[in-house]
Amino acid sequence: MALTREFKETIKERAQSDPDFRIGLLTEAAECLLNDEVGVAKTLLRDYVNATLGFQKLASLTDKKPASLMRMLSEKGNPSLDNISKVIVSLRQHEGVELHVSAE
Repeated sequence: MALTREFKETIKERAQSDPDFRIGLLTEAAECLLNDEVGVAKTLLRDYVNATLGFQKLASLTDKKPASLMRMLSEKGNPSLDNISKVIVSLRQHEGVELHVSAE
């Protein structure tokens, strides 16, 4: 299902003005990866990138090409563990947060 421009703009506006929302996107993406919800995780990461630093800046942080990162986080993308790890580390550092795992 394609997202409307209005929805994408809403996400972008909220992410730009609400640090807790941005951190929530990253945290939820990490949790989704740990729970085998890879498609949801990629969507959340893509939303975060589009709303914040953009794929060009992410490319410079990860030493990957922007087009490769866009494919990686696309619906049909299949990123390696190494690549998805580099993306999450770069986004986490960009946001200035640490992510921790806890068992419940």
